[in-house]
Amino acid sequence: MNADARPLTVTDLLALKGAGRRIVMLTCYDAIFARLLDASDVDILLVGDSLNQVIAGHETTLSATLDQMIYHAAAVRRGTRRGLVFVDLPFLTYQISIPEAIRNAGRVLQETGAHGVKLEGGSHMVETVSALVERGIPVMGHLGLTPQSVHALGGYRVQGRGEAAADRLLNDAKLLQSAGACAVVLELIPAPLAGRVSQSLSIPTIGIGAGPMCDGQVLVLHDMLGLNEQFAPKFLKQYATLGQTVREAVRAFAGEVRESKYPGKEHSFE
Repeated sequence: MNADARPLTVTDLLALKGAGRRIVMLTCYDAIFARLLDASDVDILLVGDSLNQVIAGHETTLSATLDQMIYHAAAVRRGTRRGLVFVDLPFLTYQISIPEAIRNAGRVLQETGAHGVKLEGGSHMVETVSALVERGIPVMGHLGLTPQSVHALGGYRVQGRGEAAADRLLNDAKLLQSAGACAVVLELIPAPLAGRVSQSLSIPTIGIGAGPMCDGQVLVLHDMLGLNEQFAPKFLKQYATLGQTVREAVRAFAGEVRESKYPGKEHSFE
């Protein structure tokens, strides 16, 4: 990263779309990875409620808590200088009432220094998005496969298939934009539909399993690094095989310890 690079602002997202420059977003849950991503010119670090699965080992995101999200988001923000930090609002922290959504989203920004929040849902979330934006809280939407609704959707499956479903998703995206959302994540939808949505909006779309026509792309960091070796959906490309690297390093350490090769004189104090 250029040491003189200006930190991004939420309003830069519109400019990036206007310039045709693809937006890069990755999930991040700690300060060390935040520093690495920020030094690699990642535009948005998303503190996703996926941490409930990746870090905590749960099957879904549903049991993630606000305190959990705030803890990890504060750590990520401490490791970030250039990129934007957005934080998922966990299940039932924004759906119950608008005042509660404002209070919880405001707490996220106040206690972490993050730049905005992300929430799931379309038309039924429009009033909430509008209320947050009116109070100075940037909001990123999320349509398609919405993990907090995984049981209602019947599992992790492609959404927006069929003309009626596609029209409904496009309408939801337009409503989120009208409510003031600064971007919309499109997850697990057909690529032609993602292209149609992207062309219809002035705000950027960020895809995951939504094809190449979105204005940006996001992956879960541990998935793309090959650390989550049991997860291999069609849309995922692994850019490294760090799971194997970790095993090899740990086995080498264990072997040297058992053979009294580590620590050596060079690692010891006189």
